[in-house]
Amino acid sequence: MTRPGVLLAALLLGTAAAPAPSVTQPVTVVLRPAVERPSTVFEGWGTALAWFANVTGGWPEAERSRLADLFYTPQGLGWTIARYNIGGGNAADAKPYLRTGAAVPGFWRLPPGTQADDWRADDPRMWDWSQDANQRWWLDAIHARAPGAIFEAFSNSPPWFMTVSGKVSGAEKRTDDNLRPGAERAFAEYLARSVEELQRRHHIAFRTLSPVNEPNTDYWYAANTQEGAHWSPARQAAMIDASDAALKKRGLATVVSAPDETNARLFLADIAAYPPATLARVGQLNVHSYGTLYQTGVRDAARAAGIRLWMSENDTPLDGDRENFDGMPSALAFADHVVADLKKLEPAAWVFWQAVENLSGGNGKPTSNWGLIKADLAAPAAGPHAIHVTRKYWAMAQFSRYIRPGYRLVPVDDLDTAGALSPDGKTLVLVHVNGGVTPRRLAVPQGWRAQAVLTDATHDARCVAGVAAPAQSVVTLVLTRGRAAAACPAG
Repeated sequence: MTRPGVLLAALLLGTAAAPAPSVTQPVTVVLRPAVERPSTVFEGWGTALAWFANVTGGWPEAERSRLADLFYTPQGLGWTIARYNIGGGNAADAKPYLRTGAAVPGFWRLPPGTQADDWRADDPRMWDWSQDANQRWWLDAIHARAPGAIFEAFSNSPPWFMTVSGKVSGAEKRTDDNLRPGAERAFAEYLARSVEELQRRHHIAFRTLSPVNEPNTDYWYAANTQEGAHWSPARQAAMIDASDAALKKRGLATVVSAPDETNARLFLADIAAYPPATLARVGQLNVHSYGTLYQTGVRDAARAAGIRLWMSENDTPLDGDRENFDGMPSALAFADHVVADLKKLEPAAWVFWQAVENLSGGNGKPTSNWGLIKADLAAPAAGPHAIHVTRKYWAMAQFSRYIRPGYRLVPVDDLDTAGALSPDGKTLVLVHVNGGVTPRRLAVPQGWRAQAVLTDATHDARCVAGVAAPAQSVVTLVLTRGRAAAACPAG
């Protein structure tokens, strides 16, 4: 029988000898990419131009060129995709009410003595190709920096004179369609002629045209501060049919993309209602990822139809996170969302919404971390303009600098890791998000040389030694074998 004093001493010694628990002790995460079964061929990363381009394209040359370099050069984000917004355009005498940058000019003209119903796409007097010079500057800037870039044209609203409400922000009632009955052909001809002329003037090719945007939602109403229009699935189908016909009438290689719905659930409802002949006219399926339910259903629908799938719009800062250029919370939320999209949607492209957002305190989203770069978009065009590169920008770099066009997405068993394999099979990229407070040791497959790139509170997409993922970080592991080029400079 043990005496009480001896038992007490043993307990005390045991307590003293045991290591104190600590969340700073690294845990090991084993990454198992299924390189033997790669899936989607990835086409690249990019942004919608729209509002920020409508503003910054008119800035001094040094400032706007710096922005274009930050996004579309290898030293920047290396993007290769751009979505150009064909503006609807309110009436000339309408009192301005759209948010900064959102009043994207349309190319239509109503000459003196003509009425709204007189507009005809085949009448040269009805067009003004001097419009939208700022956003069009970006077409040339991207074309010069990213040879082979993929361009998509998209529309948020028909011109005001084709709408029921007379406003490009939507119908009076949120759930009412705003295109006037029977105006599908006129609107389609407006879009197709715009595509044709922009291609000619800027020496680019629009591979796709998206005629509707987040259509089956209650977002759009007349008093809203951005262009938008509700489209029931039946009206979407009619617009897809009309757009396909208008593009073919002009002999354009551009094909229709649709439905650019806000989330997977509504996307599935939209396309389920399309007649088979309409779906056959769609050359690319676009979905936004403002919501994460049923994303694998979108993936499966695209595969079953044999149609390329894009994630064509998203920006996901942490909800309620106040504006902070150097903060990690929104950067981590964003990176986590991208990983989930790549794993569940398996899209051929991932496209940001607005790469440059207005500073808080203006008429943008107050105290928010939307955008990758923040600037005062309401400041006079002549400048100067402070350009604030945020931590979200560097989180984006963790993906876009290393998962390049032509890579194939590969399944990875870890929930926090997305993967992609180079065409020659000699480079494997794994992007891992550690949103927790515990460091992680990343165990990589054997037979590969590993280099790590890190973004956290003190690193901006920097090459680092080892293969660890510190707490609150985004780590890109570039694994190579054979004679594959190293991702990081020697030393």
